[in-house]
Amino acid sequence: MQIAIDGPASAGKSTIAKLVAKKLGYVYCDTGAMYRTVTLMALRNGVAPDDAKQVTALLPKLEFKFVPTADGQLVYMNGEDVSLAIRQEDVTNNASAVSAIPAVREDLTRRQREIAAEGNIVMDGRDIGTTVLPNAELKVFMIASVAERARRRFLDNQSKGIYVSIETLEEEIATRDHKDSTRKTSPLRQADDAILIDTTKMTIDEVVNQILALQAERER
Repeated sequence: MQIAIDGPASAGKSTIAKLVAKKLGYVYCDTGAMYRTVTLMALRNGVAPDDAKQVTALLPKLEFKFVPTADGQLVYMNGEDVSLAIRQEDVTNNASAVSAIPAVREDLTRRQREIAAEGNIVMDGRDIGTTVLPNAELKVFMIASVAERARRRFLDNQSKGIYVSIETLEEEIATRDHKDSTRKTSPLRQADDAILIDTTKMTIDEVVNQILALQAERER
């Protein structure tokens, strides 16, 4: 079974997807981490995130690896653990530009489908249900208010030693929403057959249990 979880930045997709995958014994694929890794590689190589030609040229040299641990999932770029590096503000603020490059999306979509073909999977991102896995048995579109998403990111950043004001985060999230939903290639939108879940006032357990219930319905 394929479970696609889409939604805007900081809606809680990755947190929920990891827990759902763990409870079901499914593989988890964080597609956002893949785009962030490409962004990090571009920045480290002095390549402008919106330079489609140069960013695309980096892709053949990029190898991803996801390593599950008791505390979550580690992301490796060419053998280096970049789990924390890809969450830094410079990467966060440039990921939209990289993810808007058609060749990047084509390359990563291919890789994501290859991962999904290996077995049961929970995959989260912004175009999973619409583009990457259009035939997924369960599609969820998670949303939350900008204020709530900024609060969540603020707390998550704090836990990682990253300090950015909530006001700044609200501005960044609103800007990211606009970029993601208006880009020409695979814009952020809810698939016609996706279930909408507003997580603004929900606990993590409530969201996880709702998705597990939906998954159980589809297995009957």
